Amino acid sequence: MSAPPLRLACIDSEAPPLFHRSPDGATRTGYEPDAAALVAARLGREVEWVFLAWEAMLPAVRDGRADAVWCGQGVTPERAAQVDFTLPYAIFDETLVVRAGDPARGPDDLAGYRIGAISGSANEKLARTFGGIELVGFGSSDDVFGDMIEATRNGTIDGFVDDDVVNIPLTRRDPGLVNAFVARTRNRWAVGIRPGNDALRGALDEAIAAVTADGSLASAWHRWMPDLDFPLVPDDVR
Repeated sequence: MSAPPLRLACIDSEAPPLFHRSPDGATRTGYEPDAAALVAARLGREVEWVFLAWEAMLPAVRDGRADAVWCGQGVTPERAAQVDFTLPYAIFDETLVVRAGDPARGPDDLAGYRIGAISGSANEKLARTFGGIELVGFGSSDDVFGDMIEATRNGTIDGFVDDDVVNIPLTRRDPGLVNAFVARTRNRWAVGIRPGNDALRGALDEAIAAVTADGSLASAWHRWMPDLDFPLVPDDVR
């Protein structure tokens, strides 16, 4: 009898190189899908993506609609209170995106700005450190990243915080947007699992450690992010 698929919750959004929007509601391309497939293969399982709105992902793991969240989840105390996290499969910094021509180049330039971030995220936590801003939360949509981009373009907000891995490629392909600055936060990203599901967390930890040690995770990283150094070192996956 074959092993059941590993049901992984994520948004269906265009956020390269992390992931592209699914063409068929099932298959996906990008670093996160490749990393998930490597880890699932170590467990002898296929990946089944469960597409949800951002704010619905952690509840879906807790109530059993998905086995885990594999979707840009920086490890924060607030999330760790809801799910158990595995070892990291990525580490990223954060940037602020604003419209081209905006003079802001640091946190001290943002007084009076309306700044967007995904509600409950590490990005939102960073944005709260910017003095004098109005924070605008996003998260009820299946395409929260696209929502923040459009809100910045149309002037609903002045900019948004997200991770360098998606913001740097975004501004390279969109001349109307620029990265104002980089915050060297080194956020660890990991897989979120229902609290107490120690068997699955242990199996995923072993698989993440294995694909990190054998170089296959680094190969997936460089395939999608050739301009970013692979950030994991042995101490990250012990």
